[in-house]
Amino acid sequence: MKALISVYYKQGLEPLLKALEKKGYDIISTGGTAKFIKDLGYKVKLVEELTGFPEILDGRVKTLHPVVHGGILFRDWVKEDAEDIKKLHIEPIDLVVVNLYPFEEKLREDLTERELMEFIDIGGPTLIRASAKNFYRVAVVVDPEDYGWVAKKIEEDSLSLEDRKFLAVKAFSLTAYYDALVSGVLMKLFEIEHVFKHSAIPMKLIGSLRYGENPHQRGWMFQNPLEDLGIVSSKVLQGKEMSFNNYLDSDSAFRLVSEFNEPACVIVKHNNPCGVALGRDLLEAFERAYNADPESAFGGIVAFNDRVERELASRLLDVFLEVVVAPDFSEDALEVFSKKKNLRLVKAMGFSTSFDIKKVSGGFLLQDEDTIDYQKLEVVSERKPTEEELRDLFFAWKVCKYVKSNAVVIAKDGKTMGIGSGNVSRVDSLRCAISRAKRFGFDTEGSVVASEAFLPFRDSVDIAKEAGIRAIIQPGGSIRDKEVIEAVNQHQMAMVFTGTRHFRH
Repeated sequence: MKALISVYYKQGLEPLLKALEKKGYDIISTGGTAKFIKDLGYKVKLVEELTGFPEILDGRVKTLHPVVHGGILFRDWVKEDAEDIKKLHIEPIDLVVVNLYPFEEKLREDLTERELMEFIDIGGPTLIRASAKNFYRVAVVVDPEDYGWVAKKIEEDSLSLEDRKFLAVKAFSLTAYYDALVSGVLMKLFEIEHVFKHSAIPMKLIGSLRYGENPHQRGWMFQNPLEDLGIVSSKVLQGKEMSFNNYLDSDSAFRLVSEFNEPACVIVKHNNPCGVALGRDLLEAFERAYNADPESAFGGIVAFNDRVERELASRLLDVFLEVVVAPDFSEDALEVFSKKKNLRLVKAMGFSTSFDIKKVSGGFLLQDEDTIDYQKLEVVSERKPTEEELRDLFFAWKVCKYVKSNAVVIAKDGKTMGIGSGNVSRVDSLRCAISRAKRFGFDTEGSVVASEAFLPFRDSVDIAKEAGIRAIIQPGGSIRDKEVIEAVNQHQMAMVFTGTRHFRH
């Protein structure tokens, strides 16, 4: 029996070598792996001794040879295969242990394009795919975590067909990931924006979650290695294990709070902002955001766009929160938070934008991420908004982008007063927003409203007027824009078109 071993990650390999020697395997290897095996005191034969052909092109071609791949792909249940290998003096290879060049790790180094290309593995994936294809006879090991249990099974003569099938699927998963990674890196490197007919996205498992959105659903978290930033890369500094929903809400909250340059606070429940506010400092921003909807804030996720200090931390302990997200926390703040061991603290690592992917039955929908605030700003009313109104309109518009459609946001003085989300009618969302504002005692006189999509009828304008709303921001583009503008002018309100819609489903 023969085993071909050519690995980059050598730690933990010795138990496998010991098992192979004990069971009488001949070990074949290449370059640095062969030296490692020899230095440990095990017998090893170089691949060139097997093939009769030297490594060439500075090691680029080592295992790409018929003797190697014939030995791997040989089917012992096919008569013609047996005749071929006997005639060509090819010996079967029963175990292949291979890692791939560390292309992913090298991305973090300052390599030139040509230097990086040298870490695209060719021989490794070929060996892996050949071995995985012939799982009926050959076992393929690609993960150092599998060295131990495979060694034990070899010693016990218990490496089964089911084991080989498991290892084969794992092997194909690795090569698929590797190719997707290389493809994605080269697209970025070569600045190719084309969406190809055949595509793959690399996904690396970070870990299992307690469950998905609900306890009866399984959940996992994966990282896209093409994106350095994001909630997946954030550091959880304390608290209970983050849940599926915690990650979703924290990502949404931090994205929204990052839209503002001034000290800002965002409170999110069920992936919708329920309170958003600006302030002279983060403490004031929190108080204003919390007071915007103290009922929904209970058990919410709160995000800040600057470092959390001791005074703010002390205030946050007075409120039941699930997660606090911020770019940084002072040592004093961490000391205060330590009194609430279950409260999750997340140090956000920013976020990158690539594509937004949604799962549908049978496939996926992929789109550019919504990163544009507006395409153009056009005052379409006879009355122009005041400077204060404009500031509030822009504020409400940013918030509206992160509210589930149909979305309506009422704001005043850099603070949300009422948010209507997820209704099937835009008028219903507006009524909900007004109702919430009144329920918490806000005077909506002189406030502004943002709608993430156009107002299809003048009824929303009439309702807004009754609530004392003085200015509206919306995309425009309805066939009834003229009717809506006439209603705005009739009520001496101001209205701004953005030319950009922000549906969020």
